[in-house]
Formats: sequence, C-alpha cells, structure tokens
Amino acid sequence: MGTKKEGKKALAKEARDKMAAFGTDIDLEAFSSETTAHPYQENLSSFPRSERQQMLKAGVDITGEKRRSGTFIQKDLSVVYSRSYQEGMEIMDIEEAREKYDWLHEYWWKAVPVDMDKYTSRAELHQEHGYFIRSLPRARSVYPLQACLYLEEDNLAQDVHNIIIAEEESELHIITGCTTAPHVKSGLHVGISEFYVKKGAKITFTMIHNWAEKMAVRPRSATIVEEGGVFLSNYVCMQPAGTLQMYPVAHLEGKGATARFNSILIATPGSEMDMGARVLLKAEGARAEIISRAITTGGKIIARGHIKGEVPQIKAHLECKGLILSDEGIIHAIPELEGHRQDVDLSHEAAVGKIAQEQIEYLMARGLSQEEAASTIVRGFLHVEIQGLPPELKEEMDRAVEMCQEGLL
Repeated sequence: MGTKKEGKKALAKEARDKMAAFGTDIDLEAFSSETTAHPYQENLSSFPRSERQQMLKAGVDITGEKRRSGTFIQKDLSVVYSRSYQEGMEIMDIEEAREKYDWLHEYWWKAVPVDMDKYTSRAELHQEHGYFIRSLPRARSVYPLQACLYLEEDNLAQDVHNIIIAEEESELHIITGCTTAPHVKSGLHVGISEFYVKKGAKITFTMIHNWAEKMAVRPRSATIVEEGGVFLSNYVCMQPAGTLQMYPVAHLEGKGATARFNSILIATPGSEMDMGARVLLKAEGARAEIISRAITTGGKIIARGHIKGEVPQIKAHLECKGLILSDEGIIHAIPELEGHRQDVDLSHEAAVGKIAQEQIEYLMARGLSQEEAASTIVRGFLHVEIQGLPPELKEEMDRAVEMCQEGLL
C-alpha cells in the first residue's frame, strides 16, 4: 500500500514540475470566494434567454429535454438545476451524492492527488458543489447527459469537484459546457474531475469551453480505466481565454483498456493555453491515442502529449498538428514517448506551420476566392474523425467548429 501511495506522489510531482515550467502563475487571493446564492429552478424554461444562448455556445442545450438523458447546471456557487430523464442514469449535486452514498468517499481524491498543486489544494479547501454522474451496471445512455458550469459574477472563483462513474458493462455519454455571462470579464475556474470506467464500460466525455477573455482556467482531471473499459475525451476551446492550463491523465489499469484524447484549440491574441494529455498504459493489450489540433491567431499554445508504456503488448499513438495564422502567435509542441519494455509499440507525429500557399492556389484555381480557400483549409484542419462518438455529440462539436469559423480569418 505504501509503495502505491509513493508512486502516486511521484507521479503528481512529475506532472507538477512539468506544468510549472510553463504557464502563468495565478494569485488566488485576487478573486472573490463569496457571492449571493441563486435560487433553484424547477423548469429549464425559467432560465433567461441570454443564459440559454451562452450555454448553447458551450454545447449545453436547455431549450428542451428531448435529446438529453439528464441535465445539471451550476451558476456561480449554486446548483440551480439537476435532473435525470433516463432510468439507469444518475446526475446530481456532488454534495447530495455524498450524503446519499456512503461509499463515495472511496472515490474522493483517488484518481487526482489532493496535494498535486495549489489548485487541487484550493479545491479541497474552497470546494462549492460540482456534479456526480453515474451509469448503473449494463445501462446505456440513449442521449448524452449534460452539465454546465456557469459564471454570472465578475472576478469570482468557482471551485468544483466532479465524480463520474460508469459501472460494469455500462455506457455513458456526457457533454459538459463551461461558460460565462456576456458581461463577465474575468474570474477563476478550478475544476477537479475524477473518472472511473469499470470493467467493460465506456465513457465519452465532450467538454466545450467558452470563457471570458481574462478568465483563469485550471481543470485537474484523471481517469482510471479497468479491464476492457473505454474512455473517449473530446476537448474544444475556440474562444478567447486569458490563461488555460490542463493536463488530464488516464491510467489504463485493466487488460485491453483504451483511452483516446482529442482536442481542438484556437488561441486569439492575449490567450495563453497550456494544454495536453497523458496516458499510462499499465496492462497488457492496452491502447491509447492522443490527437490535437491547434491554431493561433496571435495567442500562445503549448501542446503537450505524454504516452508511457509500462508493460508488453501495448500500442499507442500521439499526433500534434499546429497552424500559425499570425506572426504574433506561438505554438510549442512537446510530444513525449516513454517505453519501459521491449514489446511496446509507441509512435508520434508533430507538425507546426502556416497554410501552404500551393493549397490556397489549388483551391483558387477551382473557383474559390482566397478567403474561401483559406476557410476551407482551416475547416479541414480542424476536422478530427472521432471513433465511437454518438451523433448528438458529433453535432455539438461540428457546431462549435462552425461557430468559430466566421471570426477566425
């Protein structure tokens, strides 16, 4: 037991050291930790039209409940709506879940070390709600469940802790959208998310960020995947964000476990994004893939990827591609492969550059204007084919890409 704890501490220190090398340090005392509570809403129709529009930009659709299996909404520090619409699916306030289930403490800070950095420590000391999502054994979500973390007050710190569990042979699809009210200029979001994929289960998790221009965003998440389990993570951030730093990790602990991370990033002037993913393949037959697409129009992107093969007969691939659309922009790709056995198959591909002039000329020769040609190339660049993504989630990702297209070029 002691050896396992020491290993987790060493892993946390390694991640902490890597993240400390880049990114902006944040004065946590610069943000408010208190605000007026918001009332609970019994109906989604009670939310103002402006809030519904902002949530929709982050993939959360509360105009109706026909294409969702459950909805959770937290505004500032208050849970204002939580309801499941499908049998076998649970979605609720994490505090309600801790009161309901005595066993939940066994998952609390198990995947993410509480002492990983000052942000995890803050979340433990200042945590205000968050969500609990769970699929019961052999249950499969007909439609995605959705969760929205919404900031209404300017310069507020929102600290949440989320637990997501897919029980054995179940299937769970989730959209989570993080966004701010139009008048909000700055704030701090610290989100701890711990995922548990049990034997033969599957989680598809799509996160869309639509923050204010001076937001400081510090998610910390980790996933434990058991035998035959599948974890698919899709991350989209195509709107201005002051400073974003996230480095999720997946522990493939069961035979034949699989993890895939897909991310789409666009950094506008003034934005700083330190983004990546790690996969630790610890069991025979494990598979992993990390795919990222990064575009800068003047901001800074650090695109990380780390794959570690610890046992024989595992396979993983890392791919990072960046497109620079402004001389003021910076993309720093940091791919890492780490093999500890002879019989491992690890590969990576990284490329950073501009739109090729010959591509522009090729499309213009076929009748497109220069602007149309550039837009077509960018659209194709941002397209990431994601296996196993339900149609509803694919529509949300495609819509997010389309919404950013208009102001990108």
